[in-house]
Amino acid sequence: MTKQTKKTPPVPPQTQFVKILHGLIIISLFIMIGSGLQIYNATPVFGGKNGWPFPKWATLGGWLAGGRNWHFTTMWVFAFTLLIYGIYIFLTQRWKRKFVSEQDLKALKVAQNPKRRTYAWHRLIYTGIIPVLILAIFSGLAMYKPAQFHWLSGLFINWQTLRIIHFLTVPISLLFVLVHIIMGIRAGGLRLTRSMFQP
Repeated sequence: MTKQTKKTPPVPPQTQFVKILHGLIIISLFIMIGSGLQIYNATPVFGGKNGWPFPKWATLGGWLAGGRNWHFTTMWVFAFTLLIYGIYIFLTQRWKRKFVSEQDLKALKVAQNPKRRTYAWHRLIYTGIIPVLILAIFSGLAMYKPAQFHWLSGLFINWQTLRIIHFLTVPISLLFVLVHIIMGIRAGGLRLTRSMFQP
């Protein structure tokens, strides 16, 4: 009597287009973080001129102007890639299985299947990062062109509040990337994570 082999669930196919978009988002995110820390070191958000600086190996740009050039150039790549990805999700109706639904919220309360709860948490986190990314882009635009976007920067009360809010979107985004990877591994194993990067 032969032992029945356990079937592994199929990995959802990912198009090259989606893989390229994911790659651009991740690369531009880390470029913006490194260059943003270079800008931060010039005038720390917390503690003023005497605030704690980030080590040089974590920064990008070499000096304030270099950091700004990297940061604001990459910002457009990041924003437009997110916009294209959002349009793609909408047109292909991938949002129906990407974003949290009423069934997911119900599953988090009553579902006993751990796999189902993992999917629900994944969609909830995936949905929750959207306002954070929008806030990061809008607060970045308000800092980039405060005169031209004075109506936008005025929504953040004052300059220091604007800088704090923009700064806090960084650890939240990094935490999302980490949790997103962990949830992907829990849902589909390393095969699912690798499928986003393998040709």
